[in-house]
Amino acid sequence: MRAVIQRVDRACVRINSQVYSFINRGVLVLLGVEKGDSEKDADYILEKTVHLRIFEDDQGKMNLSLLDSGGEMMVVSQFTLLGDCIKGRRPSFTGAEEPGRANVLYEYFVGKAVSRVKKLACGKFQEMMEVELINNGPVTILLDSRKSF
Repeated sequence: MRAVIQRVDRACVRINSQVYSFINRGVLVLLGVEKGDSEKDADYILEKTVHLRIFEDDQGKMNLSLLDSGGEMMVVSQFTLLGDCIKGRRPSFTGAEEPGRANVLYEYFVGKAVSRVKKLACGKFQEMMEVELINNGPVTILLDSRKSF
């Protein structure tokens, strides 16, 4: 499972030009599910995300986690994170999990996250979305569960 974690002042998802969901200060998680991923991968990415010390303390040091800072979380499914660009000019997405299984793990991640954060917002699985964000810092972190165990 791969994730791009962005510290944001705010983020929103629009579908058909209508606001679907939004958050204020917190993190935007772009989440890609890879073939062979399991709940263990989702658990790892969630735990790492909520405990990453990427928010500033009173001294301006990145010492606070999402949980410490009371930040919000937005989760957006993004299979293109699994794009392989080694050969040619068009990314190959053969490493991405098939949509049915990917949605199960995406929903599992969301189900676990909702009880961990102040506010949780989501995109809509397999929907064309416009994701708007104000990246704070900018702070952007890449996570890959396959590089963890």
